[in-house]
Amino acid sequence: MSLFKSASTVSLLTLASRITGLIRELLIASAFGASAFTDAFNVAFRIPNLFRRLFAEGAFSQAFVPVLAAAREQEGDAATHCMIDRVATVLFWVLVVFCVLGVLFAPLLVWLMASGLQKNPEGFEAAVVMTRWIFPYIGFMSLVALAAGVLNTWKRYAVPAATPVLLNIAMIAAAWLGGPWFGRMGIHPVYALCMGVMVGGVLQLGTQLWALHRLGMFPRIGMSVSAMREALADPHTRRIAKLMLPAILGVSVAQISLLINTQIASHLAAGSVSWLSYADRLMEFPTAMLGVALGVVLMPQLARAKASGDAQAYSSMLDWGLRLVVLLAVPCAVALLAFSKPLVSVLYHYGAFRSADVEQTTLALMGYGAGLVGLVAIKVLAPAYYARQDIKTPVKIAIGVLIATQLMNLVFVPRLAVGGLSLSIALAAMVNAGMLLAGLLRRGSYRPEPGWAKFALQVLAATLLMFAFLLWADGLEWVEVSSKLWRIGQFVAVVAGAGVLYFGALALGGFKLRQLLRR
Repeated sequence: MSLFKSASTVSLLTLASRITGLIRELLIASAFGASAFTDAFNVAFRIPNLFRRLFAEGAFSQAFVPVLAAAREQEGDAATHCMIDRVATVLFWVLVVFCVLGVLFAPLLVWLMASGLQKNPEGFEAAVVMTRWIFPYIGFMSLVALAAGVLNTWKRYAVPAATPVLLNIAMIAAAWLGGPWFGRMGIHPVYALCMGVMVGGVLQLGTQLWALHRLGMFPRIGMSVSAMREALADPHTRRIAKLMLPAILGVSVAQISLLINTQIASHLAAGSVSWLSYADRLMEFPTAMLGVALGVVLMPQLARAKASGDAQAYSSMLDWGLRLVVLLAVPCAVALLAFSKPLVSVLYHYGAFRSADVEQTTLALMGYGAGLVGLVAIKVLAPAYYARQDIKTPVKIAIGVLIATQLMNLVFVPRLAVGGLSLSIALAAMVNAGMLLAGLLRRGSYRPEPGWAKFALQVLAATLLMFAFLLWADGLEWVEVSSKLWRIGQFVAVVAGAGVLYFGALALGGFKLRQLLRR
């Protein structure tokens, strides 16, 4: 399967995940709005997600996938299966201990994440209870990360990309059916979302384990002390652990930044955490469909190219990925800057979601849009380092970026509130991506192929034309529209028109899309 077909598969399935995720957020926004209790749930859900990004999809995946790909390339499938068994054994028992500690220390975790919730004691207590309910979700998702790493290395991209849909479906059912049921029992309906999270975690893990069974790579977890000792002594396990140490530091820098921003948001107006979360959900469309899809597909292939010593293939895959980032992320970023309010209005402005919520979510989304290219490019550039088993360089860059983010918060948050938080993250991502790119160019790992100047001019011209069109469309009425169907139809027409205008201008400018995709 070609890189483009693989990336397209992941991207389309990710689109399904993001659409169901958006439906989930629309239902939550309409049913619960933005309040102290929705802030409490968002904080509680963010805590296991923070650790998921830190350990499961962060440090563990960054260390595990390159070692796994190299082992398969050099030692064969049988030895690699033995390695998977031992890594799974260590991971399982570490997760058991970690989940127990997370449940016990939930009040401390909530305080560290959002101490501002203490302004409303009822909201703080709700966050603690919900954190205890859903903290074991990190255990399911860490094992999901192991399964996804194996499946992606074997080029079975579909199942890992599709399973997040199961979480969204479970949460939609919980909000739609569980919420009213909890309400009738005298429990706040938001608590039903916790049940949805846990069911979704079980479904995701079960589906991926079934896929591993069909692949013949189902992990056998050792239940004895001797099995644990044997797993810890395995050189591959030790190598992964060694790589994870700097990776944890690197990923934790990004998560510390998220924690600080959530803390700041919890001290702003009630609903600020939710506004930021709603904007973040919309940002996941371009970042996941473009950046995550490319990163998932590229990292195992980059690791294999590096293990086999094929420097040309390594550089060529990077060049192809970066061109797709520019082609698709630049117009998306401009669209977010010019067309955020219509997007937020059409998707969220129903039920308990008020006009003031539209304004604040729009500010947060525009802030993110300023750095969308960087946020997406990092998903391609960072795996280029991980594939070389170089974790230290991204870590050093990330530490500098954390400091820059907080300095920007001091400038932007007093003026823009929630919008200042997202703007700081976005601009810091641009700095991060620029430094990662500069490092690859400096060491000669990435050698840009001819045609970049012409390509950049073509994208710029087409984007400016689309930008002018979206600015005009932004002037139409979007918030106070009596007919919801008219507003949706108007939105679809504008988005379709912008897409036709952009790709039509590229074609008229001589850009050969098919040629890039075939490459």
